[in-house]
Amino acid sequence: SSFDVAVVGAGIVGLAAARELIRRHPSLSFAVLEKEKELAHHQSGHNSGVIHSGIYYTPGSLKAKLCVEGAALCYKYCDQKGIPYKQCGKLIVAVEQDEIPRLKALYERGLQNNVPGLKLIGAKEIQAKEPFCRGLMALDSPYTGIVNYKQVAQSYAEDFQEAGGTVFTDFEVTSMDLAKESSPGSEDGLKYPVIVRNKK
Repeated sequence: SSFDVAVVGAGIVGLAAARELIRRHPSLSFAVLEKEKELAHHQSGHNSGVIHSGIYYTPGSLKAKLCVEGAALCYKYCDQKGIPYKQCGKLIVAVEQDEIPRLKALYERGLQNNVPGLKLIGAKEIQAKEPFCRGLMALDSPYTGIVNYKQVAQSYAEDFQEAGGTVFTDFEVTSMDLAKESSPGSEDGLKYPVIVRNKK
C-alpha cells in the first residue's frame, strides 16, 4: 500500500496528529500504523484520566496556555461526541501552616493562567466539599475533571477513518528506509519514497 503520510503509533498523540493532518490536507492519503491489536493500548489507555486545568505551569508559558485551552477543547469534544466525563473538580489542600503561602502562590499562578473558577476555601468549606478531608485551607479547582482517554483516542481514530484515513493494527514497524527508486507506476514524482516495513 502507498500513502502520502504514515503516522507510527496509535496512542492519543499519534491519533490526534493524524486526525488533525487529514483535516488540514484532505487530498493526501494517510495511514496510522500500530504494533498492538488495539488502539491506545499503552500509556493513553492507562493514565490517570485527569483533565488538568492548568494551575501548575509557569504563567505565560506554552504549557500553561495549551493546558487551559486543551481542557476547554477536551470538554467541548467530549460533549460533541457523547464521550462521558466528570467535571468533579479538585482540592489542593494545605494541612500545615507553612504550606499556606505555597497554596496562595499556586492560586495566583492559576489566576495568571486564566484557569476558570479558582478560589481559596477554609476548613469548613473543605469538609463540606469532601467530608473525609481535613485541612487549614484549600485551592478549589472546579474545572478539573476526569475522562477515559482510551475512549477519546478511539473517537479520534473514528474521525480519522471517516475522513478517509486507514488504520493498521498488528503492524509493528521494524524499519524505515529510502527506496532506491520510485515504485513502479508511481505518479507522485518522488524519486526516493520511504519504505516502512513490519515484521511480516
